[in-house]
Amino acid sequence: MKLLVSALEPSSNLHLKSLVKYLGKDIEFIGIFDESLSAFGTPLYSPKDFSVMGFVDVAKKLSFFWQAHKQMCDLAHSADKILLMDSSSFHIPLAKKIKSLHMHAPVYYYILPQVWAWKKWRAKGIWQHCDALLAILPFEVDLYPSKARYVGHPLLDEIPESRVNTKGSGVVFMPGSRKGEIRRIFPEFQKVAKSLGRIQKTLVVPPYFQTQNLESIYGDISDFEVCFDSKEALWNAEFAFICSGTATLESALIGTPFVLGYRAATLDYYIARSFVRLHYIGLANIFFNALNKEPPGNGASAMHIELIQENLTAKNLLEAYQSFDREKFYTHALQLRSYLKYGSAVNVANILRG
Repeated sequence: MKLLVSALEPSSNLHLKSLVKYLGKDIEFIGIFDESLSAFGTPLYSPKDFSVMGFVDVAKKLSFFWQAHKQMCDLAHSADKILLMDSSSFHIPLAKKIKSLHMHAPVYYYILPQVWAWKKWRAKGIWQHCDALLAILPFEVDLYPSKARYVGHPLLDEIPESRVNTKGSGVVFMPGSRKGEIRRIFPEFQKVAKSLGRIQKTLVVPPYFQTQNLESIYGDISDFEVCFDSKEALWNAEFAFICSGTATLESALIGTPFVLGYRAATLDYYIARSFVRLHYIGLANIFFNALNKEPPGNGASAMHIELIQENLTAKNLLEAYQSFDREKFYTHALQLRSYLKYGSAVNVANILRG
């Protein structure tokens, strides 16, 4: 089976690696995916080519995105099936273009756009231009009139069990995967690390930075041990300070207490706030709202503290670390695992091969 894949995010490619274990030996990838999956085909582009963040950076690459759309449509002619993963701003228009060409290959959307957070009207377009919607959140199924089914959450394939308690050694710092995030967030994390004295401090660095000069990206990292495996670092730690994104959910599913600290570029932040009306940005908090029958991202319940923009200070981070109710967090973490139920890889593979 020739599968046109579009996986632009590092997290999407991790989930894709779990998926290939169940797709069979006759699978061939074409499209956009990580070079580490080159045993299944030669990628048109790497996810690194799409590593932009913020409205301004996206605007600068519009011509590149248009070119990539055209090339993906050309590749779709030879595909048996099409798999789009996350990255809604790129994939919704791509699905529309592919469908307008009346190709035979069905379009599957796995890791659906977060229409419950903003632009809920996009749900109609996704439903119209895709043949099957593979939801990784139970509450997403209700947002579509048909075609959607809950397949499980991919992180439960990668984290099949949680820790037995919150006891661990040392503190983990995860200031993000993009250089702009790191420049804005890591200085506050550095101040926290210095205040922690002789406690072991681990800096989690994205694997694609391994060959680069880390000091040119982070500055002085002499207070830290460096780790390139987020799950290993979180599994061993007693606490974590995390930028945002998938890592927050990883920490929750492992059972490691954490605080979310995030600071966006000022213009991007205010543009985003004009569109997204969420009280929480952390995935664990959003999902915890849903399992408590509250509006996702706007409920009264919370698993962890979030310190955003001007509230992201070393003083606030330290106070959160010292006052955090670790046992309550662990109870909620087990509830979250129960809510998500099971991993998605086997179910998605069966659907694609069906």
